Amino acid sequence: MQLEVRPDPSEVGRARRWARSRLAGSGIQADEPLAETLVLLVSELVTNAVVHTGCPAVLRLVLPGAVTEGTEEATVRLEVDDASDRAPVPRCVGGEATGGRGLALVDGLADRWGWSREGAGKRIWCELDRCAEREDVAPVCGSGGGTVAYEGFAYEVV
Repeated sequence: MQLEVRPDPSEVGRARRWARSRLAGSGIQADEPLAETLVLLVSELVTNAVVHTGCPAVLRLVLPGAVTEGTEEATVRLEVDDASDRAPVPRCVGGEATGGRGLALVDGLADRWGWSREGAGKRIWCELDRCAEREDVAPVCGSGGGTVAYEGFAYEVV
């Protein structure tokens, strides 16, 4: 299932509402941590697409079939395609910055993520595993020291 997104920041809210509405049929409850994380990741990736590229985008969700109480694991995949050929560049920003943490959040919250060139544009994707017992997420940029690595990039967290 997919949603076409105009290059307008107001589309981010529409993308979040669309994602929430798709969760109902998948068996993932709106108040589950997985649902909350998914909606946050939709928000971050769609914001990156519309704000940093100025191009229309396509949001795709691949949800598991009806998930039941006995199902211990299922994977949710989120993809955002845009027409920009510019690669996503993870950044570490200072504490006063009001933006620039999107890919650090994706890295910290998703079980896997990456990007690839698609035609004249690109696709950024991430996956979340629904597990009976989910481990705590790894620290993200600015959360206390160490090194954060992103596909070919490494940043010292201060």
